[in-house]
Amino acid sequence: MDLLKLAMDVFQNKLGAQGKDLDTNALQSALLGLLGDGSNINLSELVKKFSGGDLASIASSWLGDGANSDLSIDSLTSVLGSDKLQAFASAINVSPDSANQALAQTIPALIDQSSSGGKLNGILGAAKGLFG
Repeated sequence: MDLLKLAMDVFQNKLGAQGKDLDTNALQSALLGLLGDGSNINLSELVKKFSGGDLASIASSWLGDGANSDLSIDSLTSVLGSDKLQAFASAINVSPDSANQALAQTIPALIDQSSSGGKLNGILGAAKGLFG
């Protein structure tokens, strides 16, 4: 499963009932714009963004093999920016609160399932446990 497909599936799952009704093309475009460069999701860059300052230990928990620290909405907003998050929510026609809650769960899950031993995997690993 490629990273974009995985991100879409996880986001839709975390969004709950609203996730089933999303326009998948809009979601794909919005995720690529928010978490990548418009054509790919770049987990290395995403980890770098979340590894600065007070968030370093949180990002490390996602990369490691132990329990994952939660990502707060405030931290999500601080790193990605309220304007970008608002545009993301608008693009997929979901309330900003709902989109932010789902993103705050999706980002750690993506990084966790794409890493081992504190480093990102070269090839995306199995998606087991992602929807738990």
